[in-house]
Parts: sequence; structure tokens; C-alpha cells
Amino acid sequence: MPLLRRSPDITRLTRTLFNQKSDLVPLIELGIHPHIKSAILGRPWQSLQDEIEFMSAMGYDFVKLQPQIQISLNQQKATDAGSTTPGSDRTWAPGSEGLIRDWADFEKYPWPEKNQIDYSKFEEIRSLLPEGMGVIGQYGDIFTLTWELMGFENFALSIYQNPDLVKAVMAKLSEVILEMFRAMSQMDWVNVLWYSDDIAYSSNLMVRPDFLRAQFFPILKQIGDMAKSRHLPLIYHSDGLLWDVMDDIIAAGVNALHPIEPKAMDLGEVKDRTRENLCLCGGIEVDLLARGTVEAVTALVKNWLENFADEKGYCAGSSNSIPEYVNLDNYRAMLDTVLRFQGS
Repeated sequence: MPLLRRSPDITRLTRTLFNQKSDLVPLIELGIHPHIKSAILGRPWQSLQDEIEFMSAMGYDFVKLQPQIQISLNQQKATDAGSTTPGSDRTWAPGSEGLIRDWADFEKYPWPEKNQIDYSKFEEIRSLLPEGMGVIGQYGDIFTLTWELMGFENFALSIYQNPDLVKAVMAKLSEVILEMFRAMSQMDWVNVLWYSDDIAYSSNLMVRPDFLRAQFFPILKQIGDMAKSRHLPLIYHSDGLLWDVMDDIIAAGVNALHPIEPKAMDLGEVKDRTRENLCLCGGIEVDLLARGTVEAVTALVKNWLENFADEKGYCAGSSNSIPEYVNLDNYRAMLDTVLRFQGS
């Protein structure tokens, strides 16, 4: 466990996400691997109560929940490829072969339906939340699921050769995923919305900006409008180099940007250029958390905390998520450094 404890305060987090000055720097993560949670708890992480206990003990102000639904993908697991790393349950989509290559595939694909969405975790948590702790409702990947279903090569070609098919796939996925955000935005115990969808590599966008402006950002803006109507902050997650569409992200109603991938964008530069428009989340290099030293992690976290001491709108966390291979001592060092800052 961290050396210091901090009582959860969801209003601290929401103020910060709205790019307002708060008393302390909140912690945030998109995901923390179950193996990490189990190791820190000292027992298997299994239940929603375990999640609440872990997040509260680590100093987070929230529990993040996703609606559940089955979306069939042509994915391969790391274990299928012969990985021997404990907890290697990662998946990826083939680059060329997808499940939807043409209109015939589109018609026979088992599209998920709105009535198949499972919100049971959201209902369960209502009676379990301790005082001060809130809920983040998260889902995403309309763009990602589109290219995964089509295979990236086929998707990229279809943008020019069969654009109506690409639009149709995105529209089908949007029907269900936008319904999730509509439902989450209406739950008065949900405090934050989080949409995650990678649109960039560390060196460039995955597709041309004009495609994203025509097909992706109108969808993101619908989520932004839902959040705004309920005065909920909206976090958007995308790895990679986002400068070419930063104005589009802001215009879509995004309040906070995650995770500021260090090899793509410098956290300080992003703060300088978006200071009045965006809260920034993350920025602590996952590779350093995995392979660095406690001293190096502590120094990096202190550097950003000191740089942003007089700023508004920064939530501390990793530059992506906390995977199973992160060094536990380094993860604890990141948390402890944040919790010690400003006398937490």
C-alpha cells in the first residue's frame, strides 16, 4: 500500500478535470491490471468490493466502470502466440484479415444490439460506494473497432475505395456505444464520462485528419454534448501525436486529455499550448515504471508536480495504463510521490 492515505474526494477530481484549480493533484488511470491489484491487496482481486477497496487504498477518488457487451472480433491472444509472460492475456487484431471485407460480410456480421448492454455493475456499485468516492463511466473504440473488424489494410483502402462501407460499420458501432454514454450520462451516481479510442501513432495520426473530421469527431462531439448537458467532465484517451487535431478534440467538448504519450508529445509543451482549454492526465512513462528505478520514477513525478504546482488541470498517472509487467515498487513510488506532494 502507499505510505500515505488520502480520503477520496470526487469533487476534487471533477474540478481538476474541468481544468479548475484544486487543493491537491488527483491520481488517475485508465486501467490497472488485475495481477497488480491482487499483488497489492494480498489476495485475488475478484469483486466490485475488491475494486473499491483497492482504488480507495491507493488514493484514487473513483471507480471506473464499463457497460458490458459482446462484440465479436478476429483477434489473437498473446498466449496463442507462445508468450510465457505471467498474465499475458493481451490481444491484437490482424493487419490485413478482418471479419468485414465487403457488404456481404457486413450483412452477416452479428451486430450487437442496444438491449444486450449490461449495466449491472453500475447498479451494484450504488450501495457500495464509500463517502467521497465517485464513478467514472467509460467505453470507447468506435474508430478502433471499425478497423479491427475490417482489418487495418482493408480499412485503409476502403476509406478511398469503399467509403460507404466504412461509414456503415462506424454507424453500426456508434448506435450501441452512443447508447451506453446516453445511459451513463443519465445515472446521477456517475460523475465523469471517459471515451477511449486511439487515433494516432507516436509519429503521426493513423489516418488523414479530414477523415477524422468527417467521421470520428462528430461522434465524439455527441458524447461531449451528453456530458455538457449533465455538467459532467469528459476525458478523451488517445495515444500518439495529436497536434494536427488538437483543436478538433477541444471543439468536440473534451475537458481532459489522456495519457500524453511522452515519445509523441511533451507534457510541458501540451500544457503550455492547451492551458486554457484542457486538463491533462497521465504523462508518467510506462516503460520507466516497468524498467526504471524508484529514484528515477520519484524524480520524474516530482518534476511534473513542481512544474504544475501553480497550474490548474493536471491529474497524475501513467502514460497509458498499469500493465502486469510494471514494477510494483515503481508503481508505489509514483503514488507515494503524488500523495506526499502538497502535504496530502
